[in-house]
Amino acid sequence: MIDYGFFDRPGRRVTLREVGDENWREVADVAPLDDQRSHVPAMAARYLLLSMREETWNSLAVHADDTVVGHVMWGLDEDGSHWIGGMLIDGAEQGKGLGRAVLLTMTGWLAAQEDCWTIRLAYHPDNAVAGRLYTSLGFVPTGAVDGDEVIAELAPNQVGRH
Repeated sequence: MIDYGFFDRPGRRVTLREVGDENWREVADVAPLDDQRSHVPAMAARYLLLSMREETWNSLAVHADDTVVGHVMWGLDEDGSHWIGGMLIDGAEQGKGLGRAVLLTMTGWLAAQEDCWTIRLAYHPDNAVAGRLYTSLGFVPTGAVDGDEVIAELAPNQVGRH
């Protein structure tokens, strides 16, 4: 379990846990709001499959107390950069500060890894809510793109300053 002591607005402790026999179904069923489906998959099951089929990504279940409320994954690129991907908070749970708590937890954990020199993520430019959240936490667009997504990065020495 990854726990950096962050809480959502209702006061639930936000932790990241391995996806396993006890929670994979709940994680697979996580779904965004309907109007977000142009930016993210219809269900987190797609991200779970990416983690299972490709060696790049590692899925984590997002828990608020003991309830699965989302999915996030991390990876290590060939250039040594650490990535956050596949963050999806269930539509019914959005607006409660979970995304911020997840990102603070992930960036803290990744920055603590011995070889972490930068943390990156990518998002669709039309996803203004995500863009504002990432910027508020210190992520800066690199000018590079991945398909139609903006790549932003955070230097590990910037973790926790926002």
